[in-house]
Amino acid sequence: MQIEELRHQVVAKIDEQATRLREIALTLHANPETGGQEFLAQRVLTEYASEQGFTVTKGVADIPTSFVADYRHGNGAKVAFLAEYDALPELGHACGHNLIAMASTAAAVGLAEVLDQVEGQVTLFGTPAEETNGAKVVMAAAGLFNGYDAAMIVHPGARTRVYAQSLAIDALEFTFLGKPAHAAAVPHEGINALDGVISLFNNINALREHLTSDVRIHGIITEGGVAPNIVPERAVARFYFRAAERDYLNQVVARAKAVAEGAALATGCRLEIRNFEFSNDNMVTNKTLADVYASHLQALGVTDIEPPSDNKGSTDMGNVSHVAPAIHPNMSIGPKTLVSHTHEFCQAAASPQALSAMLLAGKAMALSGLDVLINKDLRQQIRAEFAAGLG
Repeated sequence: MQIEELRHQVVAKIDEQATRLREIALTLHANPETGGQEFLAQRVLTEYASEQGFTVTKGVADIPTSFVADYRHGNGAKVAFLAEYDALPELGHACGHNLIAMASTAAAVGLAEVLDQVEGQVTLFGTPAEETNGAKVVMAAAGLFNGYDAAMIVHPGARTRVYAQSLAIDALEFTFLGKPAHAAAVPHEGINALDGVISLFNNINALREHLTSDVRIHGIITEGGVAPNIVPERAVARFYFRAAERDYLNQVVARAKAVAEGAALATGCRLEIRNFEFSNDNMVTNKTLADVYASHLQALGVTDIEPPSDNKGSTDMGNVSHVAPAIHPNMSIGPKTLVSHTHEFCQAAASPQALSAMLLAGKAMALSGLDVLINKDLRQQIRAEFAAGLG
C-alpha cells in the first residue's frame, strides 16, 4: 500500500476519535490529580486504550499509577508515545498534562490503526508524577524504553518549537547535625548546625565563579533551629543543581559535596547528604526524528515553528532520551504571553484552541511513528545519531 494512503488512514482514525479524545482531556482537566495520585487518569486512559485493542498493564516499575499499553503486529520496529497526566497542587492542570495525555493517546491510536498493514509495535506509556518524582526516571532505569526506535511526547506551551532542550538536575539535601545548648548561658557547650548551613551557602556562592555559565544552583533552608536561645542542633538545606550535560553536572555535584564537607569540618558538625528527588538527565533531542516530526507538523498546516529557546528547566524525559532516540517538542496552545504554572495556563489547557492544537501534535507524532515503522533507512539514521550522541 502507498505511504500516502497509510498516512490518510492514520489521520482519519484520529479525526474519527477526536470527540472522545477531547472528552478524555477535559475529564482529566476537571479532575486534577497530583503526582502519584492519578488513579482516575490511569483508569480513563487505560479503559480507552483497551477499547481500542491495546494490551494494558498497570502499575509497571512498582509505580501504582503508571501503565503500559501495547499494540503489536509482527516483529517490526517499536515506537513509543509517552503520556503525562499529573496536575499541580492548587493550580490543577496549569502545565497542560491533560493535553499531553490526549495527544500521546491520539498518536498511539492513530498509528495502531495501520498495524494490520505494517509490522511493528506501538506503545503508549503512562508516566506519572512528572512535576515531582518523575516516573520516567524509574521506568528508564528499569529498561522499559530499551529497544525502542523512537520515543515521543509533545508539551503544550506559548510557542511551537521542535528542538527541545533541558538541563540535567540533581536535588540534594544537606543535613548538619550539631549539639544544643543555652545560647546565652553556655553557648560554648553547643555546636551550631545553622552555622554549618550558612557556611555551605557561602561556600557554594564562592564556587559559582568557577563553574561554566550553563550551571544553575538554587537552594533554601528548610530547617534552621527551633528558638533563638537554643543553639541549633539540626539545620537542613535543599539545593537544585543543574547543568547542560550530565557528565559536567556530576563534577559540579562532587565539588558541592566537598564544600559541604568543608562547612561541616569548619563548624564541628556532622553532615548527612541525600537526594530528596530523582535526578533528571539533560534532554538529548534526536534531530533526525525531530526533522521528520517538523515536516509532518508543517504539512498539517502549522507554520509558526520557532527556533529552540535557551531553556533552563529540567524534565524526566531527559532520562528517556539517554536510552532511546527521543523528541520533546512544544506546541502553542494560546498567546505568546501565556506562562505555564499559572491560573491562566490552566484555563487555556481546557480551551478549544488547545485541544485542536494538541490533536494536531498527536497527528504529527503518529505520522512520524509511521515513517519510523516503514522506513529502515530512517531508523538507521535515527539510531546512528543516537549512538553518536551517547558517545
